[in-house]
Amino acid sequence: MKISFLASHGGSSARAIMKAIADGELNAEAGIVITNNQDSAIHQWCVENHIPVFHISSHTHPQPGAADNAILDTLKQANTDIVVCSGYMKKIGPDTLAGYAGRILNIHPALLPAHGGSGMYGDRVHAAVLKAGESESGASVHIVDENYDEGPVIGQSRVEVRPEDTLETLRQKVQATEPELYIDCLKTFLAKRAFD
Repeated sequence: MKISFLASHGGSSARAIMKAIADGELNAEAGIVITNNQDSAIHQWCVENHIPVFHISSHTHPQPGAADNAILDTLKQANTDIVVCSGYMKKIGPDTLAGYAGRILNIHPALLPAHGGSGMYGDRVHAAVLKAGESESGASVHIVDENYDEGPVIGQSRVEVRPEDTLETLRQKVQATEPELYIDCLKTFLAKRAFD
């Protein structure tokens, strides 16, 4: 199975998954990286490490639906089986969703279905968790569908939210669990697909 990635910023999950593949921890093949941000850290990292990376966005494809079509075509040309979102900040278009239905995974920094939905990303999520007075938070890996953060959850990590936690300390605790969670969920997902 070949895993390709959609990323917008640092792509820390993409990097961790590619390392797990290289180390033989994850039985898959690393594909390509598509970013909507040519100035992103993940784009630079890919160039430095000779990972195939493509910049596809409304800047490169300004016509309505053109970027979506280009993303789908690029994933298919790379023989991608599974798409992993690693801090991808754009809504995935209908063509890509249809072409990879049930095969696009995302990680969200809260325990879905709580604190998900449109506009809920990054520090906004951690702020909402703190404001709600939650006793625990974590991360959720889920299948991507047409609605933000509503696809089936594959797995979750959990961390305690303490009274003294700040936005920064909560972010750090949740992020620390994300690489292992994503890799474990991919192992489960790949094993299930092998028997489908």
